[in-house]
Amino acid sequence: MRLSQGAPGAKVLAFGGYQPADVVTNEDLAKRIETSDEWIQSRVGIKERRVAGPQESEIDLAVQAGGKALAASGLAAGDIDLVIVATCTLEAQIPNAAARVAHRLGIAAPGAFDINAACAGFCYALSAASDAVRTGSATNVLVIGTEKLSQWIDWDNRAVSVIFADGAGAAVVVPSETPGIGPVVWGSAGDKSDAIAIKDRASFLEQEGQTVFRWATTALHPVAQLACERAGVDPAELAAFVPHQANLRIIEAIARKLGADNAVIAKDIVLAGNTSAASIPLALSRMIERGEVPSGGLALLLGFGAGLTYASQVVEIP
Repeated sequence: MRLSQGAPGAKVLAFGGYQPADVVTNEDLAKRIETSDEWIQSRVGIKERRVAGPQESEIDLAVQAGGKALAASGLAAGDIDLVIVATCTLEAQIPNAAARVAHRLGIAAPGAFDINAACAGFCYALSAASDAVRTGSATNVLVIGTEKLSQWIDWDNRAVSVIFADGAGAAVVVPSETPGIGPVVWGSAGDKSDAIAIKDRASFLEQEGQTVFRWATTALHPVAQLACERAGVDPAELAAFVPHQANLRIIEAIARKLGADNAVIAKDIVLAGNTSAASIPLALSRMIERGEVPSGGLALLLGFGAGLTYASQVVEIP
């Protein structure tokens, strides 16, 4: 038996992000449910979020983000031989998202699979892409996080309707002579799996906010610190910290404990809401577009969410 020989390392060549056009502000929600802009911002830090229309699916969102990442990378569709889509909001589980997205982008006969690790999904998918490149299972990989959470939300339930939104983010992963994607630190807390759940096909997403908040603000900063340690990076060296955009209070609490004093902290949550698996690549792509982070700098990613699952790694910013 032989094993294929891959590259010494893998790196992200480009990011891309996409948000639907329709904006839902806190004032819009206050017209429907008992809430206010002050109440929402004080608890989750969100001012507005984007929501896809009835004719725009999570596949459509993924195609837009994936197309942008591919264009930014300078690669052609024919150069991609693996597509991985992280999502937890498909209307139906079969067919998967990855094969459909690949077809619409003109990527012929790639390996194609989905990952459902909810809000940690992009970090899981990025690690799988890096491993595939380094082992020789793939050469160039398109990784996409896409969610249409609006179709799984009871918009009259204040506990969730003020938080979640729609969007997609993508990255192109390629071979590298030096590591551009660090070792992943991942895990789960299945004993708390009921904290974020959809009970059945006829149900909406439910979340135990306080349970998730306590877990996220106490259990996750050691994960982020370990990801830095395994990558051989001091948190003080980080140019950016890009956690899952779950809640501004959670983001700020983890950032304080991490000690990444020189890092730009992603706060895309304020204008994008919680887009689950899309939130990390969407936030980082926007930071790159705005010139907030330097090319070649190091960014620490930290995904966490339903499952409960978590994953973290350090990446070099393209």
